[in-house]
Amino acid sequence: MYVILLGAPGAGKGTQADILSTEMHLPHIAPGDLFRRALEEKTELGLLAKKYMEEGKLVPNEITSRMILERINQPACTFGCLFDGFPRTLEQAEVLDKALVDQGKNIDKAIYIYVPDEELVKRLSGRWICQSCQTPYHLISSPPKVPGKCDKCGGKLYQRPDDREETVRERLKVFFSQTMPLLERYRKQDKLIEINGNLGIQEVAKEILSVLKGSK
Repeated sequence: MYVILLGAPGAGKGTQADILSTEMHLPHIAPGDLFRRALEEKTELGLLAKKYMEEGKLVPNEITSRMILERINQPACTFGCLFDGFPRTLEQAEVLDKALVDQGKNIDKAIYIYVPDEELVKRLSGRWICQSCQTPYHLISSPPKVPGKCDKCGGKLYQRPDDREETVRERLKVFFSQTMPLLERYRKQDKLIEINGNLGIQEVAKEILSVLKGSK
């Protein structure tokens, strides 16, 4: 089974991908993980990606897609995998579809974890990190005992620029402009399943597993 997991930043997609990968015995494929591994191994694609990452730019579709296609051609993905964070654009979706069709395979389901915008902003803009030991906190779900101070080392907490509300809203705007066409693509193919991401972590996982196991 080949499954795509879609969700905005803050929707809990990474957490669900880890759960589903274990429960469904599917390799978990995420561009970020592949980039890190390629950088460590100093592969050709890793060095190409590094140039863009160091400049703070998005890695081009061509490099990302090549890295993903190399991964799905490995024996571990012969009978399926879980895509997390790919495809992000229609162009990437078309490349992926063609690669799978060439192998006599296809995407079985695209799972979209839906969370309302304001909840996403609340989740993302509440993140703070200790300057000294890098322990993460969240003002709502896991706040520090003393505001602005780390429970573990007493270090000062700071908020990354990416987690500030105005930046979060811009990130979400970019995400939805790219993702809405993808959702429409998989909806037309009758492969899109929307899941309520406002439920608890285990409840969301249970909903997704119910859909996937019912499709096998």
